[in-house]
Amino acid sequence: MTEHPFAKYIRIIGRGPNLSRPLDEDEMYKAASMILAGDVDRLQLGAFLCILRMRTEVPAEGAGFVRAARDILQRPVDAPVVDLDWASYSGKTRQLPWYLLAALVLSQNDITICMQGTDGHTQGRMFSSQALAQLGVRPATDLTDAGQQMRSVNFAYLPLKNFVPRLQEIIELKSILGVRSPINTFARMINPFNANHEMQTVFHPNYRDVHRDTAQLLGQHHMAVFKGEGGEAERRPHKSVLVQYLHDGVKSEEYWPELLADHLYKVDDIMDINRLPKIWAGDETDKYGEFAVIGTVAYVLRLMQRAKTTHEAITQARTMWDARNRQKMFQTV
Repeated sequence: MTEHPFAKYIRIIGRGPNLSRPLDEDEMYKAASMILAGDVDRLQLGAFLCILRMRTEVPAEGAGFVRAARDILQRPVDAPVVDLDWASYSGKTRQLPWYLLAALVLSQNDITICMQGTDGHTQGRMFSSQALAQLGVRPATDLTDAGQQMRSVNFAYLPLKNFVPRLQEIIELKSILGVRSPINTFARMINPFNANHEMQTVFHPNYRDVHRDTAQLLGQHHMAVFKGEGGEAERRPHKSVLVQYLHDGVKSEEYWPELLADHLYKVDDIMDINRLPKIWAGDETDKYGEFAVIGTVAYVLRLMQRAKTTHEAITQARTMWDARNRQKMFQTV
C-alpha cells in the first residue's frame, strides 16, 4: 500500500523519545498546508495534534503553521491600518470579561483593535462572541466586514470560523480528543490584519516563551505576552505579573506589582453580563472590575510605548477610564 503523503510528518514527531524531533518551520508549513486543504485523514490529524500537545509546540512549528494559515487568508485590498491584534480564545469562568471594557476604552482613544478568537470548544465558559452579542455587538462576517467595522468604530470582533473555518473545525475536536488542541496556540498568532502590535496571553506560564519566540520568527514588530485571567488578555489586579515583550526583535520583560489587595478578590458565581453596561455608565461600581479594566488598558499602552513606565501606564489608563464616553458603548456598522 502506498504511504499517505502526510505520514512522514507524523513519523518525524512520533517515533519515540530517541528518534523523534520537532518539525522545522518549512516542514510544518507543508504539513499545515495539507491540514488546511483537507488533505489529511482524521486519524492522522488526531495523532498529529495529540503528539504535539503531549510534548508542547516549539516556535518553528508555530511559525510554519501561522505562515500556512496566512497564505490562505482573503484579505481585502483596502484593509485598514490596525494598531492592535487581540487574541481571545479561552473564555471566562470566574470573572466577567472585563477586557471587553478595556478594548472599548482604547477604541475611544483612537486605537484600532481587531479582536479575533473562537468559542464553543469548552462548555461552561463565557466567550467574547457570546458576551459581545449580549452587548449588542455583531461579529464580523469576514475580513472585509471586520475592516469596515474598524474604520467606523476602531473595533471589530472576528471569529476564527469566519476567516479560517478549517481551524475552527479542528478546535472543536476537543470534545473527541479530550484535550486542548495545539491549534489554540497557533490560531491566536495569525494576526489577520498584520497589526504592528500583538497582545497574547497564556494560562500556563511555560507557553510565554513559545508565543514570543514564534512572534520573533514571524517578524512581528511589537508583542506582549503574560498570564491573563482565565487565559484571556485581562489583568488580574490582585496578582503581580511578569509581562514579556518583543520590540523590533529585542526581547525584554517587566514586572508589574499588584493593583489591589488579594483579599478583595472573589469569584463571580453569577457572571451577569448585563452588569457591564451599568458599570460602564457609572450606574454600578465594581472595584475589582475597574482595576481589571485599568490594568489591561495599561498593558496596551506599555506595549505601544505610549508610557515609559508601568506607573505612567496605569496613570494614563485611569485617566482614560475616568474620561470615557459613558453614553456610548460598542457600535457596529
